[in-house]
Amino acid sequence: MSQTLLIELLTEELPPKALNNLGNHFAQSIAEGLEKAQLIDGETQFTAYASPRRLAVQVQNVKAEQADQHIVKKGLAVTANEKAIEGFARSCGVEKGSLKIINDGKQDVYAHEFTQTGQKLADLLGDIVNAAVKKLPIPKVMRWGSSTHTFVRPVHGLVVMHGADVLPVSVLGLASRHFTLGHRFLSQGEVKFIQADDYAKQLAEQGKVIASFAERKNAIQAALNEQANSLNATVAADESLLDEVTALVEYPVVLQAAFEEHFLAVPQECLILTMQQNQKYFPLLDKNGKLMNRFLLVSNLQTNDPSHIISGNERVLRARLSDAEFFYKQDQKATLESRLPKLQSVVYHNKIGSQAERVERLQTIAAHIAGCLKADKAAAERAARLAKADLVTEMVGEFPELQGTMGKYYAQLDGEQPEIALAIEQHYQPRFAGDALPENTIGTAVALADKLETLVGIWGIGLIPTGDKDPYALRRSALGVLRMLMNDSLSINELLTFVFDSFPKDLLSENTVSEVADFMQARLAVLLQNDYSQDVVAAVLAQRPDRLNDLQAKLQAVKQFKQLPESVALAAANKRVQNLLKKSDDALGEVNPSLLAQDEEKALFAAVQALQPKVQTALSTQNFQAALSELATIKPQVDAFFDGVMVMADDVAIKQNRLNLLNLLANLLNAVADIALLNE
Repeated sequence: MSQTLLIELLTEELPPKALNNLGNHFAQSIAEGLEKAQLIDGETQFTAYASPRRLAVQVQNVKAEQADQHIVKKGLAVTANEKAIEGFARSCGVEKGSLKIINDGKQDVYAHEFTQTGQKLADLLGDIVNAAVKKLPIPKVMRWGSSTHTFVRPVHGLVVMHGADVLPVSVLGLASRHFTLGHRFLSQGEVKFIQADDYAKQLAEQGKVIASFAERKNAIQAALNEQANSLNATVAADESLLDEVTALVEYPVVLQAAFEEHFLAVPQECLILTMQQNQKYFPLLDKNGKLMNRFLLVSNLQTNDPSHIISGNERVLRARLSDAEFFYKQDQKATLESRLPKLQSVVYHNKIGSQAERVERLQTIAAHIAGCLKADKAAAERAARLAKADLVTEMVGEFPELQGTMGKYYAQLDGEQPEIALAIEQHYQPRFAGDALPENTIGTAVALADKLETLVGIWGIGLIPTGDKDPYALRRSALGVLRMLMNDSLSINELLTFVFDSFPKDLLSENTVSEVADFMQARLAVLLQNDYSQDVVAAVLAQRPDRLNDLQAKLQAVKQFKQLPESVALAAANKRVQNLLKKSDDALGEVNPSLLAQDEEKALFAAVQALQPKVQTALSTQNFQAALSELATIKPQVDAFFDGVMVMADDVAIKQNRLNLLNLLANLLNAVADIALLNE
């Protein structure tokens, strides 16, 4: 008979940032173990539960025992020697006469056929649960009491029920039972389950625990939105904060609270960060996106009078905001410029030097890039000079996440130009995939300088990313640079060379520029494969583009060209052309029309000559789609050439002339991309 199986591990408070992942892994592993043991009747369906003090799973349609199985154990061929056959029979626990002769599709063999009695769920479940526990993604385990068992947190209870029956299972030294503990303060004693199906309902009603992570999260989100709407506000919080708060409470209650208005004089990013990061509160923004002096908190207690909970949280937050206010006022006593000498004592890397030395390089690089972008070189140099000064402020010392942001505010207070203040804030952008790029050209110049200096410097001293190790985030820096360069016509190699030359001579490896260029080409392929097929990306990047402002246009054009019926044949022809050209021992040169002996090669030469000006005109206006469309018209002449002309002729002069013609064709076909790589 198939019924619902319930398994729960009752623990001490689990790590909140890992809770949902642990719950899903635990449930998935249990379900997979049951499925592998052929204990599920029909399709596998399960529900994962995870709260601060428990991991649980309900699996539907679990059988009480396995079905009997007809087993055929194949053995030796009937032509094998007698002793070997008798040995096979003994290994099966039978006499030779009990063996049957069957055909395995190739020959007649001896086989032992028998019916294997299905095992009971209770006999198999202990191993399944223990295996699931061992497979959990736990970075650090702990022991408790005198036990030798290990888990992410001490485990105090085990529920294992199949329908209404408690199965005799032992996990982590605990025997199974039919009851658990609910909320630490709201529960009315033990929660005793009558049926495995009633787990979530009984736990919520009797234990005041919403066991489902997803259900708790949705309840919190709905309550937050309801409270915010009542104040005509929006909640300032990301998904990670909501997940973490969901993992901290078992019976969430959302409450409104407030703080004194004078704290709003502090930049709102500081206040929001301290509320979210330190206190796990949800800040509120008005319709203009400005921080309000009200916030929402998620309590784990339901009470008729929550005033003491609200006032207690307000008191704690007041102390935090007072710290932020103090740091902000203290920082205003010194300008960013006056803080620069302190950067000499901030080590960037012991092989490269201090942040002060780095700032000198950033000034030079940013001014150069600004000049290339026809922007204000002096403004870019000034922004780069002040970009790292906020690293030695009190506020950034307390909240490193605010570097750049505080630099902008302090630059504004110091009377710096608006575009310089904005560049100081945005020179860290893009910080992650999908993050916004700097808004102005000065910001772009400083951001490129910052990331390129990191790439070249860290790579040049040998700290190259390997596997998942990338402590200086060079991959992220490379992607940021590439995204910015797609908007401008700057040369990658020229930039890398300039940055390399800004370092002291002989400090960096002499191969740094070429190696970083190769690294960036590889990262570019990764970046583009989110939007284009691998072969389209490979075809365009085969040309090793040095300037990326026309890259998207080329990719779109090649993507469209690939849809044309002629593209497959032309790609194959291009590949054939390249293979033939590799066989040429002599330098390739001009085509000699007088040596064109056959009509097919004359026709191809004429077609190439006619196409060249059309393709060049299209390329000059970056109309890559038109250029590739023109190439599609040459397919008949290319087909006829390869059908009727022997390229590697005995006559050396004719052979070389035909190779020259193919080289002319290859240059035309590869004007936009290496189309030989399409459809691979």
